[in-house]
Amino acid sequence: MITKDAEKVAPVTPAPAAEDPPQRPRKQHRAWDEVPRWQIYLPLSIYLVFTLVPFYWILLFALRKPGSTSLVPWPITFEHFEKVWNERSFGIFFQNSVLVGVVTLLMTTLVALAGGYALARFDFKIKRGFMLALLCSQFVPGALLLVPLFQIFAELRMINSLGSVILAETVFQLPLSIILISNFIKNVPYSLEEAAWVDGCNRFTAFRVVVLPLLRPGLIAVGSFAFVHSWNHFLFALMFLSNQEKQTIPVGLNTLLSADSVDLGALAAGGIIAAVPVVIVFAFIQKWLITGFSAGAVKG
Repeated sequence: MITKDAEKVAPVTPAPAAEDPPQRPRKQHRAWDEVPRWQIYLPLSIYLVFTLVPFYWILLFALRKPGSTSLVPWPITFEHFEKVWNERSFGIFFQNSVLVGVVTLLMTTLVALAGGYALARFDFKIKRGFMLALLCSQFVPGALLLVPLFQIFAELRMINSLGSVILAETVFQLPLSIILISNFIKNVPYSLEEAAWVDGCNRFTAFRVVVLPLLRPGLIAVGSFAFVHSWNHFLFALMFLSNQEKQTIPVGLNTLLSADSVDLGALAAGGIIAAVPVVIVFAFIQKWLITGFSAGAVKG
C-alpha cells in the first residue's frame, strides 16, 4: 500500500551551471619578440663570418701546397707543419711552453690558494690595504716589470733559464688569482669548517677534507687562466731567454718573421700549433671555467 509520502515526488535540483575554464594569462610581448627574425640573424651571421674568416685563412695557408693561390686547400699537405716542427725547432719550443705553462699553473694555484684562504678567513690590520695593493697591481703593465726583473734575475744568475720566465709569470698572475680564490672561499660556509673541528680535525685537515673539494671550479678557473696567459705571453720569454733551445712558442713564431720575406705557410702552421693546446684546454674545462669565474667574482 503506497503512502502519501511516497507519492510525493522529490524536487529535482537544477544542475550547477558549468563554470567557464580559467583563462590563461596573456603572454606579455616583449620588445624583442616583435623584432623580425632576419634583423637578429643577419647581424649575427655577419659577425660569425667576420670571426671565422681569419681562422679559415690560417688553415688555408697551412694546408695548401707552397706557391699555390687556390682558395680551397686541396690537395691537403702537411709540409708546412713538418717544416716548422723539425727545421724551425717548434718541437723544442712546444716542450718549453708546456713546461712553463704547467709549472706556472701549479705555483700560481698553490700560492693563490694559501693567500686567498688567509684573506677570506682571517682579519688583520693591513687587510684592506693589502687588497687595495692587489687591485692596483692589475693596472701595472708587464713591460714596466722587465727592467727590475731582469736585474733581479741577473743577480740570481737566472737569465737564459726557464725558471726566470716561470717566476715572472707566477708573480704577474698572483694578484688576480688571490682575489678570485679569496672570493670563492668566502662563498663556502664557515660552519662546515667548524663542524669538522668539532669532529676532531685541525684547521689544515678541515680545509683539505671539507673546503678544498668545493673549490674545484675556482681552482680550475685560476689554473687555466694562468696556463693560457703563460702560454701566450711574449715579453718575458723574449727578454729573459737568449738561447734558442730555451725559447717558447711565442718567441718561435717571431723568428718566422724577417725583414726581407715571410713564409706565410710556415707562420700559419706555427700559429695553429700554438692555438691547438689552448683550444683543447678550454674545450674540456669550459663548464668549470664559467662556474669558477662567476662564483669567484661574487662576494659571499
